[in-house]
Amino acid sequence: MHNGPVLEQLFKDMKDALRAGDKLRLGVIRLLRAQLENAAIQRRRKLTEDEILSVFSSAVKMRKEAIEKFREGNRQDLVEKELAELNIVQGYLPQPLSEEEVSVLVDKTVREVGASGLVDLGTVMKQIMPQVRGRVEGGLVNKLVKEKLQNL
Repeated sequence: MHNGPVLEQLFKDMKDALRAGDKLRLGVIRLLRAQLENAAIQRRRKLTEDEILSVFSSAVKMRKEAIEKFREGNRQDLVEKELAELNIVQGYLPQPLSEEEVSVLVDKTVREVGASGLVDLGTVMKQIMPQVRGRVEGGLVNKLVKEKLQNL
């Protein structure tokens, strides 16, 4: 794995949760650590900070999808559990970007790559995503880039 500040914080929080008897937090942290370990094993090397954020972002996305499914199934008890887990995972991600901040970044990137229309969607996305990983959902970025490129 990787011994960066994020993993050190995870380990410290795990010990604190264990001492406090916080089973929910402890379970979430253990699951995150297992996911990070699996990602490192798959890559056969230590993870970069970006890759760690990517694992956390995936964990957030999975929980959001689960929340939607549980709401559809009228399982409020499970919705609340997933929301609590989601808050814990989001605590390890950098501050989220606002739609306005993403929009400014989209404008800047479109200018930098010289995009001329929707054909450049992939190029613009490839440029932006590493800068915003873990701070905004890819779907929002994609939507804003498409809107910008359609209006060129």
